[in-house]
Amino acid sequence: MNILIVVSNPKDWLFEISGVKVVTAEDYLSDPQYTAATNARVFNLCRSYRYQSLGYYVSLLAAARGHTPIPNVTTIQDLKSMAVIRAVSDDLDDLIQKSLASIHSSVFTLSIYFGGNMAKRHANLALALFNLFQAPFLRAHFVHDREEGWQLRSIRPIAASEIPESHRPFVVQQATQYFSRRHFHVRRRVPPRYSLAILYDPEAKDRPSDPTAIQKFERAAEKLGIETELITRDDFARLAEFDALFLRETTGVMHHTYRFARRAEAEGLVVIDDSLSILRCTNKVYLAELMERHGVPTPRTLIVSKDNVGRILAEIGAPVVLKQPDSSFSQGVVKVDDESQLKEEVDRLLEKSDLIVAQEFIATPFDWRIGILDRTPIYACKYFMARRHWQVINRNGDTTDEGKHETLPVELAPATVVSTALRAANLIGNGLYGVDLKQVGRQCYVIEVNDNPSIESGVEDKVLKDELYRRIMSVFLRRIEQRKFAWAR
Repeated sequence: MNILIVVSNPKDWLFEISGVKVVTAEDYLSDPQYTAATNARVFNLCRSYRYQSLGYYVSLLAAARGHTPIPNVTTIQDLKSMAVIRAVSDDLDDLIQKSLASIHSSVFTLSIYFGGNMAKRHANLALALFNLFQAPFLRAHFVHDREEGWQLRSIRPIAASEIPESHRPFVVQQATQYFSRRHFHVRRRVPPRYSLAILYDPEAKDRPSDPTAIQKFERAAEKLGIETELITRDDFARLAEFDALFLRETTGVMHHTYRFARRAEAEGLVVIDDSLSILRCTNKVYLAELMERHGVPTPRTLIVSKDNVGRILAEIGAPVVLKQPDSSFSQGVVKVDDESQLKEEVDRLLEKSDLIVAQEFIATPFDWRIGILDRTPIYACKYFMARRHWQVINRNGDTTDEGKHETLPVELAPATVVSTALRAANLIGNGLYGVDLKQVGRQCYVIEVNDNPSIESGVEDKVLKDELYRRIMSVFLRRIEQRKFAWAR
């Protein structure tokens, strides 16, 4: 991969770093060798990114040439937006307060060089800001308020010429380390056509895919000419390097997975799960309203606020299942059997959310899970209830007991179960979903639609085996090529 440092004036670059080429903005914009260059990363260190300046056009035309500009035009605009800066300050509030707790003045300036700061205590904050505002050199200004604590007031890119001489050895160290990462220097005899990032946390207790399944995804992608790389939440700044993003972490709106999806979409990547699917699937209140509006059968359901708690027993009865809107993996879901328990649990859940879901309890020995991708069923599973428990997963302190599972060909699952699952999933989008249903006689009821469904070795892949992973990677391949072709036109 070609690494280009683009500057307004060659005298602005005062560092000796091997493996990088320093060019002026005028040369980059006009010299045919850069127009025709492929597989280049462009680090734009021009003195100004003002609209329609040379610095602005470096990032704009780098994107048009298929290069990877840092910062890109989206970041340039974000750096000017007070609304974005206020949102970032709120989002990173805990980290900001922790990092700056020992600062005794009312103002503080943080210098960020390729995601690092000279003081180790500020390293996490520097990396978080670099992930959100991807520019090589940044300067963030904080102000302390007696009531609200430290607040981010501005953040701006700086030219290399603005870096104090005492900071230069650290800058060289950071830049050298950054450019020495494997993804800058990988060479292959036959380069892969496309690249896929898989966001994955191997330390997570509840993860949608086990290590063996992840390896099968990687092998399936490789056979289709797609290079894969496992990334973590610390790789936010690298999303522009890839053609697609596959989320294999449990998602949430107030979570880095949602930010990854949003940023990847802004960068033009193919994303599964897309941010809209995350937004829709992770809120049980939304799902309840959506299913009712479109006539999809569900257990009797009531959206509960503090003003209508009395309607729960009158309209649904007991036992009843209460759901926290953003519950997942059976957490935040409780079954209550009487009025006193109901009041206690409703009060507890309404402390976290102004709305919760109350749903009729339907006892069945198992739940159906129909996996759907691109509006097509790809697997059918029965998840049996945990022993002596009403859910598939029984959590008791630090111990977890799960029920058995049975996977069968989609065509052997009851037609009404599959068709109902498709109706529900199609209301969300065309991504990868797991629709949970209960079947009572010939009637079936949608319990929820999950984005980011479990795909584990020996469970969901038991029928199709490696073909399941190939089908999922084939959808990525088709969507990447459709997007590339659309841009080429």
